Amino acid sequence: MDYLPHSTLLTTAEVARIFRVGPRTVHRWAVAGKLSTIRTMGGHRRYYRHEIEALVRNGFATQEGGS
Repeated sequence: MDYLPHSTLLTTAEVARIFRVGPRTVHRWAVAGKLSTIRTMGGHRRYYRHEIEALVRNGFATQEGGS
């Protein structure tokens, strides 16, 4: 397993702020497989920063109905 520093992971709330959507929307995207996640030991989702940044560059939120 590759080691990923904490700074490369984002919380659901951080992703929601980036896309200007609610946390539930981010959760739904993750469940639908539109966002890759890992789970913490406590069961919380974390999102890869580089993937979120790539989606922002490609207009993902606009395509998905975010503002």
